[in-house]
Amino acid sequence: MSQLFASPDEPRPEDAAPHGAVRADAAEAPGTASPDADADVRSADAEVLASASHVGHEDGDQVFGAPPAPTESSTNYAVPEAPARPDRPAPPRRTVGAAIAVTSLLLGLGGGVGGAAAWQLWGPEDASATNQAVALPVSVSGGSAQPATGSVAAVAQAALPSVVQIEVTSATGSGTGSGMIIRSDGYILTNNHVIDRANGDIQVLFSDGYVEKATVVGTSPAYDLAVLQVARTGLTPLVLGNSDAMVVGDPVVAVGSPLGLESTVTTGIVSAQDRPVTTGGGSTAAFMAAIQTDAAINPGNSGGPLLNMSGEVIGVNSAVAALPGATAATGAGSVGLGFAIPSNQARRVAEELIATGKAAVPAIGAQLDSSYTGRGVRVADSSQPGVSYGVVPNSPADKAGIVDGDIIVAIDGRPVADTNTAIVRIRTYVPGDEVTFTLERGGKDVDVKVTLGSLDSLDYGDGTVGNNGSQ
Repeated sequence: MSQLFASPDEPRPEDAAPHGAVRADAAEAPGTASPDADADVRSADAEVLASASHVGHEDGDQVFGAPPAPTESSTNYAVPEAPARPDRPAPPRRTVGAAIAVTSLLLGLGGGVGGAAAWQLWGPEDASATNQAVALPVSVSGGSAQPATGSVAAVAQAALPSVVQIEVTSATGSGTGSGMIIRSDGYILTNNHVIDRANGDIQVLFSDGYVEKATVVGTSPAYDLAVLQVARTGLTPLVLGNSDAMVVGDPVVAVGSPLGLESTVTTGIVSAQDRPVTTGGGSTAAFMAAIQTDAAINPGNSGGPLLNMSGEVIGVNSAVAALPGATAATGAGSVGLGFAIPSNQARRVAEELIATGKAAVPAIGAQLDSSYTGRGVRVADSSQPGVSYGVVPNSPADKAGIVDGDIIVAIDGRPVADTNTAIVRIRTYVPGDEVTFTLERGGKDVDVKVTLGSLDSLDYGDGTVGNNGSQ
């Protein structure tokens, strides 16, 4: 599978994974103003206007076009008495035009009151009737109504106090990610890649403006999740909902700190489910059967919640599909293809991290041949370069009767077409689960039941064990 996925807070891997054998539970690394008369009457406010005009124009006059040249050198200005039927007023003098404009902008309230008085003094006798004729509709809303239940506004209002911004410092600089409060006693869930390079304090910025230092409770690179804790209690946690209850087309809300803009809310739908996504590389590669969404997810959103319309977390925003050559530094932002770790998986991992500091990773004890291009996924064999065991002796795969060269075509009845998909499928379970593997042997499909083991207990004979590189 072409690796088109990158975590929003890290560069996208440049190359696809090389061909060769990979573990069944992880893939290999993918590799000055002039002194004239005008200056005497230029006010501080005029200078402000001239400065502000430079946002989109060379000077303030160009905004409305240059006014006619002054006809007098005097800077005195007097309002003439209004005739019975006033003619079109003469253009204002250039020497005071800027000052008048700035006063109108900066003193809107005073201008309104003074202007009304001036209209009564100098305007037509039927000014009151004219005002009534041109009056615009007035809002009848008091502005204090609560958002409708199930609306995006209601979800955002409820969730924002429980979403945090995470700031870390690493050897290469500083970074920003997101997180969510999952327990009232200070536990926060985020992505592992948000904090894994931190070599200094991890700071958590809350929606109320408070900043707290966080400690790492536990991490799981295999699932790209981490739990932090701050010395603060009485917090409002988010509820981890049932991600399996979501269907394609369901509306969702993403909350986080894209590009450091905290408390940002975006919306979309569930675009797809169980999307095999791989992020990172080597022994730290993470595999997820992701929820795909078109809600905007950008660098900094990582670790923030994806919510259903009941305000429950149904995913942890973790990755985006990046266009070829794009990285976080060059614009790996939202293209409408974002991915979130399902909340059911996040719940299990988070609970284990809080309890033990680590999370178990299910495994079968077989290496998969990434160079194979036929139907299903082929189990590697020891004759291939760099392969000590296709199937680890006494492993769950070995006990179930899986042998070198077997073709895995389905896992629990769901087809698998490549190594990443097979690994993602396995990681949706937990050690001890019994899973049915459909194998192709001699032109026939055969079902075998495998009781999953734990990754850190398997030795592939290459000098590494479990999360240290073997799968």
